[in-house]
Amino acid sequence: MSVKSLLNSIALPLASIIGVNLMLASGTVAGSQQAQDDPHAHHKHMMKQTGYTSSSHRYEIPELSLIDTHNNKLSFTEIINTEKPVILNFIFTTCTTICPVLSATLSQVKQKLGDDAQNVKMISITIDPEQDTPERLKDYASKFKAGADWHFLTGSIDDIITTQKAFDAYKGDKMNHIPLTFLRSKTPNSPWIRLEGFTSAAEVLAEHRLQLSN
Repeated sequence: MSVKSLLNSIALPLASIIGVNLMLASGTVAGSQQAQDDPHAHHKHMMKQTGYTSSSHRYEIPELSLIDTHNNKLSFTEIINTEKPVILNFIFTTCTTICPVLSATLSQVKQKLGDDAQNVKMISITIDPEQDTPERLKDYASKFKAGADWHFLTGSIDDIITTQKAFDAYKGDKMNHIPLTFLRSKTPNSPWIRLEGFTSAAEVLAEHRLQLSN
């Protein structure tokens, strides 16, 4: 084979490889740019995922105070350490994807529980305390017909971060949060069931009843 032929045989596949790499790089840059342009890009990606995982954990509840929709400062341990089963999640009111789904699911759970809803404590904690004042949380709660047994809580930035970390739910930026639901049976020392992913109201109720039966 001549030198010229050898160079041509190397150059052609090399050009193809370079072309593919440039296409991949272009797609990566475009995806990155899209994520920068759309702050909800991560949320929209999560919305495409189906199913959930269930796992059992023991979480150490921090000693701190959170604020309810009536602007009352409450001990978080006293809220949690109840003789009622607890269903808990993390949301923020300006979220347009994950949070409305989580809140709608809990609203359906409450509706399906019927009279038994008064025997379950539901808690939604904002991860955006700078924006989510008690008044704003109150307005948000009314959209989902929360009622007296569904508590919406805010607090200082440090206390909200500490609370998220206690449940291994802290993702740094609020736009990086993922759909999580936490269930605990009647006794405060019971393990928590962590549901990661999107669940239906029927699935939450099934997990809730399974936990109560154990």
